[in-house]
Amino acid sequence: MKKNIGWVLGLAVMLTACDVNNELEEITGPVVPEVALQAGSADFSKYISVGASFTAGFTDGAMFIKGQENSFPNILSGKFSMANGGTFNQPLMSDNIGGLVSGTTVVQEPRFYFNGAGPARLDKTPTTQVGVPATGAPDFHNYGVPGAKSFHFVAPGYGSLAGLANGTANPYFVRMSPSQPTVVAEAVSKQPTFFTLSEIGGNDVLGYAIAGGAGVNQTGNLDPATYGPTDITDPNVFAQTFSGIVDALTAGGAKGVVATVPYITSLSYFTTVPYNPVPLDAATAGAVNQGYAAYNAGIQQAFAFLVANTPMTQEMADAEIAKRTITFAEGDNAVVILDEALTDLTAINPALVSLRQTTADDLLVLPGSAFIGTTVGGNPQLINGVSVPLTDQWVLTSDEVAEIKVATDSYNSTIVSVANAKGLALADFKAILEEASTTGIVFDEFTTNTSLVFGGLIGLDGIHLTARGYALMANTILKAIDTTYGSNFADATNGLAKAADYPTNYSPTLE
Repeated sequence: MKKNIGWVLGLAVMLTACDVNNELEEITGPVVPEVALQAGSADFSKYISVGASFTAGFTDGAMFIKGQENSFPNILSGKFSMANGGTFNQPLMSDNIGGLVSGTTVVQEPRFYFNGAGPARLDKTPTTQVGVPATGAPDFHNYGVPGAKSFHFVAPGYGSLAGLANGTANPYFVRMSPSQPTVVAEAVSKQPTFFTLSEIGGNDVLGYAIAGGAGVNQTGNLDPATYGPTDITDPNVFAQTFSGIVDALTAGGAKGVVATVPYITSLSYFTTVPYNPVPLDAATAGAVNQGYAAYNAGIQQAFAFLVANTPMTQEMADAEIAKRTITFAEGDNAVVILDEALTDLTAINPALVSLRQTTADDLLVLPGSAFIGTTVGGNPQLINGVSVPLTDQWVLTSDEVAEIKVATDSYNSTIVSVANAKGLALADFKAILEEASTTGIVFDEFTTNTSLVFGGLIGLDGIHLTARGYALMANTILKAIDTTYGSNFADATNGLAKAADYPTNYSPTLE
């Protein structure tokens, strides 16, 4: 027994000696020190935002609560609260459906959602009534007014309920129940200590672009009262208006940020539909070419007449003949369009209307994706964009794109000049959108671009930003504030918005 007990005790000692701790100690990363936010010379105690649809949080073709909550001014106000920023009230819509109704009539459609194939409108009826004040009116801090052009911000009665009937008022500004006659006066009455002024100038060219250049370039016309809704604003009108807005906002000593206007033609509304979206087989292309044979021959004859009887040279004639000759081939083809910039030949031959095919310098608008290739009256011989030319509303020609860029460059020249003269921070949204539309732009762990649906930056309407896009916009502003006013949002703990906190689309069940 002693021997057996000794063996057991020996085994116990051996097992005890071999016992090890199999729990690994937690490996911790380096401790990142908290960095306190410093406001620098800026006072965020009363922040006011002034702008158009981006400022309002318009996204996916509508205004709705969640989009407003993810507006860049609301994101900024959250960061400003870390530096003694005050409350920030917005004129929230009544639902997450989006859109407006007047009685039972829908006057602004509900928002888009992604149905798996592309953008589609919610099959819901909006509940926000036109003319009914938003909850909390008129104690608001976000004066983002969708659709407002530069001169609308100083237009008396733009928030008048009575003005809705004759189109001189904006329904979104009317909801704010302003006590002052203009948007700027209402914003100034809130006595801001800090402001953002964004997208001023965007709508001054956007209406023209969306209409396919069907409006008028009003450069040289200094009376905006005579402008149509799809016209380009004269640069001098813009300059005077913008300078006046900034003067009013800074009169009480407020500091702020102004933003440049991007080239709106870089947005997916104008870049999604290719210039050559018509696929044809060889037989169909041949049949279409037969249909245009007489037209092409007539073009040749008409320009031969002009060369012989006018100062037009053969070189000039050859260049336009090449541009106007309609030719289809097997594969992807450019569409046929009407182009008023071409030489009018109808005095020579009434059948020779100004037709040509699109080039890579022309921009087909997003709604064209559902129109090109459809038939007229069900007639298979009358195909829109092929045998039936597209009218002005479906395409921005290269000449019209150039007009938009010239106006935008002029607006931006004013914005930069005023910012420098007033010592204001400058957020260069034009540069941001250019980068996003070419190489893409890195935002935290994501690379965003301006592609429709999947780019992450532009919403489902092809024009306005996603929530993540607005967060990127907010960060651009915060970094501009750092540069000008000595704050440290870019380095402070939680000083910038995080991309992953903001979605790129909203569920169709969100109501």
